[in-house]
Amino acid sequence: MKKILSYTLVIVGLLILLYPKANEWYDNRQQDKLMADWEEASFEETAEQQAQQQYEDLTDLFNEESAAAAVDTEPEPTIVPTNPATDAPSTAPAAQKLTSIATIKIDKIKLKLPVVEGATQKNMKSAAAHLKETTAIGQIGNAAIAGHRMRSKGRLFNRLGEVEVGDIIVVDTKRKSYTYTVYKVSIVKPTDVSVLNYNNKDKLLTLITCDPIVNPTHRLIIHAKM
Repeated sequence: MKKILSYTLVIVGLLILLYPKANEWYDNRQQDKLMADWEEASFEETAEQQAQQQYEDLTDLFNEESAAAAVDTEPEPTIVPTNPATDAPSTAPAAQKLTSIATIKIDKIKLKLPVVEGATQKNMKSAAAHLKETTAIGQIGNAAIAGHRMRSKGRLFNRLGEVEVGDIIVVDTKRKSYTYTVYKVSIVKPTDVSVLNYNNKDKLLTLITCDPIVNPTHRLIIHAKM
């Protein structure tokens, strides 16, 4: 009986130690699935206020991810593949849908990620997220994309701090490819919503993540324009 109890405790201990790595593997698998599905498929005042609210809400999302970096007990989303012919989810049991609207590439840091609509914790576990009340990608205005700056090297926006002025960012949608050039890199307080500012002539792209990686207090902002 004592041997059985000892073995049980050892197994439980191993499972606890392995859980973070297994969870990271799962998130990476979801990211790869989104990319595979993508490659297989061929501001009014109110909106501005909603966009600013989304930006402010990112503070909670970044803090939650930082706190959960070691062990994340939140249930994972189930990815529902998209049928390229109809652009509709394939038949599957009740599940949370997660479909990419674009991909973002930065060759400088070997980044290629799916982009989903809406900054939520589940969306941002395996993709970058377009703040849905900001300008549509490729249009005049300011399209904002947020991502977690994970502790594992190369995961999500982990290497965004290596991006410099003059670097190229490519965002591919289903209809068109857009190329942006970085013109400014800044670190701001979470309350600084001015990073979402835009004019009525430039096509801007703003990438948002936390800074520093561990115990973040600020935000790293990559400003780019077409």
